[in-house]
Amino acid sequence: MIQKIPCFCDNNFSVEVPDEIDIDARPDYLEEIINGTFLNFTCPRCGKKHKPEFNITVLWPGKKIRIEVFTELDRGEFYRRKKEAPDKNPLKKETVIGYPELADRLMVLRDSLEPAAVEAIKYYLQLKAEETYPEDEIETWYAGSSDSSLEFHIHGISRSRNTGEGAKKEEEVAVMKISRDLYQKTLDDYIKHPKNEIFTALRVRSYLSVKNMMRPEELK
Repeated sequence: MIQKIPCFCDNNFSVEVPDEIDIDARPDYLEEIINGTFLNFTCPRCGKKHKPEFNITVLWPGKKIRIEVFTELDRGEFYRRKKEAPDKNPLKKETVIGYPELADRLMVLRDSLEPAAVEAIKYYLQLKAEETYPEDEIETWYAGSSDSSLEFHIHGISRSRNTGEGAKKEEEVAVMKISRDLYQKTLDDYIKHPKNEIFTALRVRSYLSVKNMMRPEELK
């Protein structure tokens, strides 16, 4: 589909955006989404780079999943849409909101992890971070794994660069490594008790995310 992108130089330019992409057919899309270069465009007049978000469907048949991607601007609309149409597609439908969540989910699937267990660990990490930094807007993201641990990055932590009236705050990223044993315990809990409160609270219909636990009352 053709989309218009407005630039600050008052130039509106057209770009071609796919309605649907297939990770198995185009593995390069996976790396582009993860590194943030997916659907980046440059204004032909002034050369400014743009990173817009568009609603798109991501297919990954090898993982038996189909991801419906909404933009962050559509978050409220998704929550207010109380029902979903029956889904007869053989690929399981999941929803993510925003390209950062898409990158996060694709990394989790790439590493053959269970998204529900990862989101539960994110929730506990975020609670701990918010207790320590109550005035900061915290976001927790999956960042990769090794044989012994899973790595998470906690964004939004602010620290003053100096003191006094001229103090400035800079955002820091905290790196947290969680043992594979803790991940496995969380996974076992999910497999045995998928209806436990923590796991059900993380999901709103097809949307599984720690952000469901933090949404405002008017969107519940």
